[in-house]
Amino acid sequence: MDVASIEVKRGLEPARWQRRLLPGSMVDGPDARRSLRDWAVDALVTVVALGIGVIALHDTWGQHGVVFRAVDIVLGVASLAALWDRRRHPVGVAAFVVPASAISALAGGAGLVVLFNAAIRCNRRDLTWITVASIAAAVVNALLYAMDGTDLRDNVLVGVLLFGIAIGWGLFVRVRRDLVDSLHERAARLEDEGRLRVERARLEERERIAREMHDVLAHRLSLLSLHAGALEFRPGAPPEEIAATAGVVREAATAALEELRDVVGVLREGTDGEVRRPQPTLADLPTLIEESRAAGMRIEAELDLPKATGGSVGRTAYRVVQEGLTNARKHAPGVLVRVRVTASAEALGIEIRNPAPLVPLPAPALPGAGSGLVGLGERVQLADGALRHEVGPGGEFVLEVTLPWER
Repeated sequence: MDVASIEVKRGLEPARWQRRLLPGSMVDGPDARRSLRDWAVDALVTVVALGIGVIALHDTWGQHGVVFRAVDIVLGVASLAALWDRRRHPVGVAAFVVPASAISALAGGAGLVVLFNAAIRCNRRDLTWITVASIAAAVVNALLYAMDGTDLRDNVLVGVLLFGIAIGWGLFVRVRRDLVDSLHERAARLEDEGRLRVERARLEERERIAREMHDVLAHRLSLLSLHAGALEFRPGAPPEEIAATAGVVREAATAALEELRDVVGVLREGTDGEVRRPQPTLADLPTLIEESRAAGMRIEAELDLPKATGGSVGRTAYRVVQEGLTNARKHAPGVLVRVRVTASAEALGIEIRNPAPLVPLPAPALPGAGSGLVGLGERVQLADGALRHEVGPGGEFVLEVTLPWER
């Protein structure tokens, strides 16, 4: 993965002046066009290789005839020109320049550049044969131009020393580039992981808000539907009863809007400085049961509430009872619902029982989304509790929840 693709992926594409100061291969990949830095480096490398070759050619100029000199110059110029394609074809350029440097003194500087380039871009096998071929070319060149045995030895030693410097420098540059690439890839990977964590947290928050809205609205809207159904099936009721029922509908609608506003306000918390109402706890259970009784439900409640009724356990217990009453209104309206809440030193126990209706209903049961018990299960699981629900042989529905106290 090149630097530019990583930066674009992160939304931080390099500026134009930054692209000019980076190698084209690091910005746009191996087949990228030369950047301004590449042109400058290529020109500098060519000048340095030409200078080394001219010095070597000057030292050997008088040792051969005119034809050999012409061959030396032609091979040297061709080797220098081949250096401009060393990035795309490092092995091919080396296959031409290394043999040419065995004959041409002018190509000696190009041979060093080719070896340096191979250390940066070639794999281990190619680098090995290029190095061996370069040493062999240095020996052949020394045999052609050495004056005596001492000169031959010195030329070979100097050539091997220069080759070692070129390979060592190239490997250092390669390691440094690999390190930079790995750091960029690691930064991009961390960026992706952070983005995934944020997205996961956003999805979890949406699910939490969806459960909260279901728990709040299902209870209130079921009350509205129950009273509206009573008005629909008793059009001839006394005006006072109709007015009272309409008042209950209005109050339930207002309460539903207020609770919906509180839930949606979680998304905007901290933006307007408005103080939100506290979340319901165990202390609000008596009010919840009275509201349901006022809506016409028959409820037999046994509440053994502890002194401390706040915290996540209290909120979860309130939602459990609320969902249980809502399900009873939906699926068994008019029957007796038994609510039992007990507290021990270890946990809080909730039991809700309601039998199936024994006679046909005057109004159809309210439709359910089928997600209430699923949401309750998630809530109870988050509180490290246990939930059990079943339908008995006689059609009685039983919901049992155990919530351990927070440590």
